[in-house]
Amino acid sequence: MRKRHSPDVQAQAGPADGQRLVDEQSVRDAVLAGLVAVILFSILWAMMSTLLDRIYPWMTLLLGAAVGLVVRRAGRGLDWRFPLVAAGITLAGSLLANIIVAAAFTAEALGTSTLAILRAVTTMTWPVFFAEVLSPADAIYALFGAGIAAFYAQRKLDRAEFLALRKWEDAQDRLVSDRHQ
Repeated sequence: MRKRHSPDVQAQAGPADGQRLVDEQSVRDAVLAGLVAVILFSILWAMMSTLLDRIYPWMTLLLGAAVGLVVRRAGRGLDWRFPLVAAGITLAGSLLANIIVAAAFTAEALGTSTLAILRAVTTMTWPVFFAEVLSPADAIYALFGAGIAAFYAQRKLDRAEFLALRKWEDAQDRLVSDRHQ
């Protein structure tokens, strides 16, 4: 059985492994997966809210966790861009989800479909939505959801991967310092 803190782990990790980790990153995949997660979550949230006849603003926190985990999985990000992408998608997604939930409740009250309500939205309806439907609590939940998304979006590395990334960064720093001398 291999020991966890043995020198073998350090010997196995090299700068090439760190380069592989950096090359695996994909902001495009993270954004696409995050958008798909927001759309699916918004639909499920609207269905659950209309079925139970209650609005759950704390679902934005779950949206943040879901977006963060999806961005981590799809983007495989190591740097600051991925938490920022997850937080931005969560903020936009919480607004979209609130719009869909409000449309679902309005559709139920008017006896029509949610899509019919969403298609009938005009520039005159937005001020009413922001004044009567969206509350300061929704904004607070959205900000906390964005924080949760940013927390979960960063890729978690095991010891060997961390050492490989560190060796790659050191090699990059040496290349830069050699050019400046």
